[in-house]
Amino acid sequence: MISITLLLGIVTFLALVNLAQQQLQQPLALNADSSTYKVQSGASLQRVLADFTAKGWIGYPRVHELWFRYNKLTTIQRGEYAIEQGQTSSDVIAMMISGKKILHSVQFIEGKTFSDFLGVLAASPYLEQSLTGLTQAEVMHRVAAEQDFYEGWFFPDTYLFESGTSDLEILKLAHKRMVTILEREWAEKSPTSVVQSSYEALILASIIEKETGAAFERPIIAGVFSRRLSIGMRLQTAPTVIYGAGESYAGNLTRRHLRTDTPYNTYTRTGLPPTPIANPGREAIFAALNPAPGESLFFVAKGDGSHQFSITLEQHNTAVRRYQRSSRRQDYQSAPTSDVKP
Repeated sequence: MISITLLLGIVTFLALVNLAQQQLQQPLALNADSSTYKVQSGASLQRVLADFTAKGWIGYPRVHELWFRYNKLTTIQRGEYAIEQGQTSSDVIAMMISGKKILHSVQFIEGKTFSDFLGVLAASPYLEQSLTGLTQAEVMHRVAAEQDFYEGWFFPDTYLFESGTSDLEILKLAHKRMVTILEREWAEKSPTSVVQSSYEALILASIIEKETGAAFERPIIAGVFSRRLSIGMRLQTAPTVIYGAGESYAGNLTRRHLRTDTPYNTYTRTGLPPTPIANPGREAIFAALNPAPGESLFFVAKGDGSHQFSITLEQHNTAVRRYQRSSRRQDYQSAPTSDVKP
């Protein structure tokens, strides 16, 4: 015969199992349609369930814990999670075990400067701000001490991250990607490339990125600049002048800007500027190392995002009069491009 003690034990066990099933199948009692919960680093299952209880989301936290431990569902991952109406504690704990966290994003756009990228990071409320008050050179030293200059070394892309990630982590990731992509593209460069190093490729790519909004034109523009470099002709490209002008440029490129000599003024100096002027994307880097063949030495913006390419200065001046007579000043000098927007 079954003893009374054993019988009571069986009844108690079955009652607990029934209670556990009821509790685990019951949706969390959220106060809104959705909520978020952040699992701190090192937080235990017990701690999380205690928090759920304190919020009024569940009852009987010990019953939940025993059930999860019995089923070996205890290894939760730190991070921020989205919890919605109708989800049970089993749903949420399973999500925390799988690590299906909320991810935020920042976007670095092709052709933007390092300063622009820092502004994007500073504007994110989800990033830990660790670079406030540092100069750009100091920031670069924290990212990669081996690089002497910061411009151009960060790959434009959309970067996903967990809440609480540091701004420095994002920069390190963007820098690592740029170094990797630049090395790969350099290893596969065309024999027609005129640049002498991967850094020169990065400089040229940054100019190409700033000069065109039409992706298909990047290799063509790369060809124009490559031919100019190979024959010792000045690049005469407005974006480099604008970069070198710094704060003195207020949106209107003048003849004074073009005549004021700076290390970045490609109207007064031959060859590439000393550093990149922006952060180029992969297509611009590829174009710099794989310029399109041709004879054109000039190009001018047509007003629709594309350019008119010319072989001779005479042809170029005719194209300038055709496409930009109404928008150009009479004192603007003839150049490979007359697009004076930054």
